[in-house]
Amino acid sequence: MSKAAELLLSPRGRTLVAMIALVALARLLPHPPNFAPAESMALFAGALFVDRRLALLVPLAAMALSDIGLAVLFGAGYGFHALLPVVYACIAGTVLLGFLLRGRIGVASVAAASIASAVGFFLVTNFAVWWGSSFYPQDGAGLLACYVAALPFLKNAIAGALFYSLLLFGGWAMLTRRWPALAGAGR
Repeated sequence: MSKAAELLLSPRGRTLVAMIALVALARLLPHPPNFAPAESMALFAGALFVDRRLALLVPLAAMALSDIGLAVLFGAGYGFHALLPVVYACIAGTVLLGFLLRGRIGVASVAAASIASAVGFFLVTNFAVWWGSSFYPQDGAGLLACYVAALPFLKNAIAGALFYSLLLFGGWAMLTRRWPALAGAGR
């Protein structure tokens, strides 16, 4: 069995996967626009999976499975859309941000990383919306108009990132306090 498989099948690995899978399911429930767990799942995975490959794979797999669920429930256009590669790239980038939290997990650092990930996601995905768009002029004014039009969604994105980070990181803190072996298992 490979080292990555051993880590994934350890009590720590199974717990991390279960927590990410549970919050990914929240994408299938009614929620305010952009109030979603994507950035938080990626931060959490980056901060806590020992194996960096798993830190990248698990949140991307959770997103893919929940995108399939969205497509089944609401139609293919809902779960799968033209900006999906950009969204997944943002998730991968957020995992990298999560790597910076390793050994520095605290309320302030997680809140700052959550806000930074939501703002980064906002900037990158809305740039992608503008780029090549026939709706917005392809100049600075068009880019600004695109960002301004998306501003109402930023508040929910930040709130969602903070909420799901609290749920994941706070839940992990509670679990490791109750079962200390999880904190070191698979290290």
